[in-house]
Amino acid sequence: MAQRGSYAKGVAKREEILERALEVIAREGYRGASIKELAEAVGLSQAGLLHYFDSKEELFTEILRKRDEIDVVHYGPVPPAGTDAVDLRSTYVGIIRHNSDVPGLVQLFSRLSVDAADPEHPAHKYFIERNDNIRRVFQTALAQQQAAGELTDRVDAATLARVFQAVADGLQIQWMLDPSVDMAATVEALFEALTTAPANNGSTP
Repeated sequence: MAQRGSYAKGVAKREEILERALEVIAREGYRGASIKELAEAVGLSQAGLLHYFDSKEELFTEILRKRDEIDVVHYGPVPPAGTDAVDLRSTYVGIIRHNSDVPGLVQLFSRLSVDAADPEHPAHKYFIERNDNIRRVFQTALAQQQAAGELTDRVDAATLARVFQAVADGLQIQWMLDPSVDMAATVEALFEALTTAPANNGSTP
């Protein structure tokens, strides 16, 4: 029983660390959030903080996982297969719009995504699985919209899914260099450009 209680406390402390780390990084930025500062935010030494994670890289990876969990709570998941285009579009654009309010987390995501190209990096599996899941959901939803005549079929759904992901990831880098870039509006424009024109219903132009 004591071991079970100790495990539960450890899990709770780990969650507290991740939640506070999200706040610190969102406020101070990725470069300004040192292990020392993150540890102080939860009343631990640096060694005490890393007791809950194998490395700084694993800590940052788990911070991104926690961010994804919180985004789902606030914005709902990127709609699954069978969901209409409006929900897919509004959910995805809503998340991207929120990202402009948390520049530190955008910095962390972009930096870690590059480092994670190394198969040995702790974030490698996280990014591979996350990217595959996003593309799979988008591919299914976009294919359904194409079949319904709501979306252009000049490009296959699998390619379009990858284009949406590439645009979102690339926009984050552009936005970090130039904060005047409107990431959400640009993704909205991409959705709009791919949407087929509504029927005229017999009315004159």
